[in-house]
Amino acid sequence: MKKENGLYKITYCIPALYLAGGMERVLTLKANFLAEHFGYDITVILTDGKGKPNFYPLSPQIKIVNLDIGFEELWNTSFVKRTYLYLRKQRVYKKRLKAQLMELRPDITISLLRREINFINDIKDGSKKVGEIHINRVHYRNFEKHETNAIKQLFSKFWMQNLIGKLRKLDSFVVLTESDKNSWPELSNVQVIPNPLSFMPTTYSQFTNKQVIAVGRYCHEKGYDSLLQAWAVVQKACPEWRLDVYGDGDRSSYEQLIDQLGIDRGHCQLNGRVSDIEKRYTQSSVAVCSSRFEGFGMAIAEAMACGVPVVSFDCPWGPRSIITDKEDGILVENDNVEALAQALIGLLNNPKTIELLGKKARKNIQRFSIENIADKWKSLFERL
Repeated sequence: MKKENGLYKITYCIPALYLAGGMERVLTLKANFLAEHFGYDITVILTDGKGKPNFYPLSPQIKIVNLDIGFEELWNTSFVKRTYLYLRKQRVYKKRLKAQLMELRPDITISLLRREINFINDIKDGSKKVGEIHINRVHYRNFEKHETNAIKQLFSKFWMQNLIGKLRKLDSFVVLTESDKNSWPELSNVQVIPNPLSFMPTTYSQFTNKQVIAVGRYCHEKGYDSLLQAWAVVQKACPEWRLDVYGDGDRSSYEQLIDQLGIDRGHCQLNGRVSDIEKRYTQSSVAVCSSRFEGFGMAIAEAMACGVPVVSFDCPWGPRSIITDKEDGILVENDNVEALAQALIGLLNNPKTIELLGKKARKNIQRFSIENIADKWKSLFERL
């Protein structure tokens, strides 16, 4: 049911908001805008992180309910014990979430495809049920190759078949790109709504610094091993340029790789996470994305918003949905280190091309502004 003033009542389900993750950032950004600009009555229901402060600022107009399930207890347990604890906590979660939704009676309940997706369609609180996924299908809750065995592969296949059944029952299932949509051929309820830009810069790159930037967590997904291999080639052709990487995570293996490749540390720096990333973008002239896969590619969009053209692997699924090759950035064959190196060298040696691509990037990326993305969500809510 709607509120008396005709505005929608929306409930989001997400594990926690104290983490500095992309999903948490996007939800906070969208919820803040929907509450403050559209006047929606928004509640965010959490399962973990009770007593911990939100990492991203949340509008005081938004209500938070923490069901205190404690799924984080599963992180450091064996597979067998994890299964037992999961089933036990899942029963508690279903009971508490049902009680909360029956009390709130929202118009729309949105699951970020975490543990509630297994039972949310069964809760008859009168709300439309929407699923929202922030990663492509291939990498959604998949076991890493080094963790896989026959039993886990069988479990994963069964789990996916079960998930498809749950997703079919949703009133709408929202993915980030058209490629994502095409990867769910079993479903007829899929909508595409990209992530919004996380900020709108007030200053832009002036292309004066011979500096390349890469942003993202230090992990296998981001492909920094490939980036450093490419940079070893780039530095020989463009010795006056430097590479700066920013992100969370353990960077020790990449530090070792720098030495193994003989990269000049005076022109290559691996940095931790910084709070003024907008400033770091605008101090750079080119950005690079070496990811093996992306759900969307928030760092690509951020760089382009700052007027910085991006050279990126054409990996699944995000970069191609953001970058128009040779118009506002450059796409190269996925995981082709030599192609990445040569694309960077070609761009770094052409300052006029950098400026042309950067200015077009700054213009084209406006389609991902929070205003445009919020309108897409508003339209979806109205259709439902």
